[in-house]
Amino acid sequence: MKKKAEIMDENTIRRAISRITYEILERNGGAENICVIGILSRGAVLAKRIAEKIKELENVDVPFGILDITHYRDDAKNEADSEKTVIDFDVKDKRVILVDDVMYTGRSTRAALDAIISRGRPQSIQLAVLIDRGHRELPVRPDYVGKNVPTAKDEIVKVMVSEKDGEDKVIIYTM
Repeated sequence: MKKKAEIMDENTIRRAISRITYEILERNGGAENICVIGILSRGAVLAKRIAEKIKELENVDVPFGILDITHYRDDAKNEADSEKTVIDFDVKDKRVILVDDVMYTGRSTRAALDAIISRGRPQSIQLAVLIDRGHRELPVRPDYVGKNVPTAKDEIVKVMVSEKDGEDKVIIYTM
C-alpha cells in the first residue's frame, strides 16, 4: 500500500465530531431520548466522543453502547464467538444515533441495523459517519457526515484514532 493523501488531521476530526454533534442535537431538539451506539472498533471511539460532546453541550449523560456486528454480516462470516457488544440499556423507543468511521458499501450499516433491531424497536435510527466514500451496494445513506471523500474502489480509507492508534488522522492509501 502506498500513502496517497492525508485528508484529515486531529483538528479536522475534532471539528467534524463537533459539527456532527451539533447537527444531531439540532435535528432531535436536544438530547432527550437519544442514545449513541458505535460500531466496533473505531466507530465506537467516535461514538464515545459524540456522547462526551453531548454531555459538554447539554449537560446530559446519554446512554452509550458498543456494537459488534460480526455475527450479522452477510459478506464475512466469522465462526468464532467474538461477541463484544456492550449495550446496557434498552433501545426500545429510543432515537439511536449509530456511529461508524467509514461508510462504503453499506453492508456494515445493514448488519448494524439488524443487530440493533434484534434488541428492540427503536423510535428511529440515525446514521453518523466520519467519512462517506461512496460506492454503495445497498440503499443506505448517512444522516450526518464529517467529510465526503470520492474514492476509487481500489483505494483504502484508514481512520486512525488516538485511543487505538496513538494519533487522530484519516489517510487514503492506494493498492
